[in-house]
Amino acid sequence: MTTEVRVPTLGESVTEATVATWFKKPGDSVQVDEMLCELETDKVTVEVPSPVAGTLADIVAAEGETVGVDALLANIAEGGAAAASSDAPKAEPKAAAPAAAAPATGGDSVDVMVPTLGESVTEATVSTWFKAVGDAVAQDEMLCELETDKVSVEVPAPAAGVLAEITAPEGTTVDASAKLAVISSSGAVATPVAAASEAAQAAVPAGTGRSDVENAPSAQKAMAEAGISADQVTGTGRDGRVMKEDVAKAVAAAATAPAPVAPVAAPRAPVAADDAAREERVKMTRLRQTIAKRLKDSQNTAAMLTTYNEVDMTEVMALRNDYKDLFLKKHGVKLGFMSFFTKACCHALKEVPEVNAEIDGTDIVYKNFVHMGIAAGTPTGLVVPVIRDADAMSFHTIEQAIAEKGARARDGKLSMAEMQGGTFTISNGGVYGSLMSSPILNPPQSGILGMHKIQDRPMAIGGQVVVRPMMYLALSYDHRIVDGKGAVTFLVRVKEALEDPRRLLMDL
Repeated sequence: MTTEVRVPTLGESVTEATVATWFKKPGDSVQVDEMLCELETDKVTVEVPSPVAGTLADIVAAEGETVGVDALLANIAEGGAAAASSDAPKAEPKAAAPAAAAPATGGDSVDVMVPTLGESVTEATVSTWFKAVGDAVAQDEMLCELETDKVSVEVPAPAAGVLAEITAPEGTTVDASAKLAVISSSGAVATPVAAASEAAQAAVPAGTGRSDVENAPSAQKAMAEAGISADQVTGTGRDGRVMKEDVAKAVAAAATAPAPVAPVAAPRAPVAADDAAREERVKMTRLRQTIAKRLKDSQNTAAMLTTYNEVDMTEVMALRNDYKDLFLKKHGVKLGFMSFFTKACCHALKEVPEVNAEIDGTDIVYKNFVHMGIAAGTPTGLVVPVIRDADAMSFHTIEQAIAEKGARARDGKLSMAEMQGGTFTISNGGVYGSLMSSPILNPPQSGILGMHKIQDRPMAIGGQVVVRPMMYLALSYDHRIVDGKGAVTFLVRVKEALEDPRRLLMDL
């Protein structure tokens, strides 16, 4: 049975496209939704997935051809046999190559692909391989771990067999549709020559100007019109192939390039030889690089200011001690301080809504809900899981959500969606012993509350010196949208709610 692969809908008013790249050759096996080719229109690049699993029988529209909507691109033989076609000779060199130059895997091989990484995540770095070539693997056994900007993703084996080949070694940056490895159910393993060759090819970064990669026809024309060469353009297509939009970006960047400025970071000071021998240099993880970039961007963009106050934790601590056992027995979760602070912040955000808003260009976007970000430290860095609609939650649902997301954050199991969309953030540095600090905003949010260590201090109350458990609070806010009055009012309302929790029940 043969299935036709046709040009998908290209968009309103777009009637034709150019076949830019074929990722498969006649005779290659394909999986459902595996990318077959890439089409290029006047505005966008469209990837064409395989509608079925099988073997690519023939290619009807070769690279460089212009095709219309619903035009036939190729045929897939679901039975596994490739049809004879004019494109068939292209696959012969691969079959006729020496045994040492091709993986020793047959039709029983299964490709290990990059799993879904999350919305807006386009690439990841292979951080750790748990298996080596030649190792036996069971279905769903963890093969490797990928690292994205925010989360770590474990890749399970899609089938049982032997790990025949690793195409993306540790440290390789892969896109969302890349192949990571090959599993052979027969136990055949790729020869070292072939594995090294393909690993070296995978390690070639995009845009290196490789002479054996043919750039898109439309890109060639655009470069000729702009008077630039291919080595001045960073290609984002397959194997560094230069696409039309890459040329447009290069031309725009050249036109708007600012004058050279001094580097942000000072050069590293000279290090004595005996000191250098005792140093250890470790590459920053993608998560740490993202944290560094986002925090610095926050400082550079927002007019950030911090205001402080202190809260007497006597009443909250007494209430917690009175009901913690009953709370645990009924709800199955411990009663902590975070639910009190979350409820107090939601209460204060209703009165000072600009702290829960964000700036979008010249507009202020007010949020009529509270998606509370709870900053959590993990072995790999700081992450901020989001408790959605926290303003509508009870104490026990807040505690359950915080406990569940906190545990998954420490295990690196959070998805990208669970760390997006927050409107306000709470950061508890007190668990590490911090007495006072100024938290940095989590853009595009306009406010973040810093909690600190509870410390017994002498306080003047009713004309007498009394020892009370006190905590410093810090609110960092974007002064572009939040005035000093609003920031101080917010902290005062949080303080009042915590020093007299009954105000939360009465909505005062």
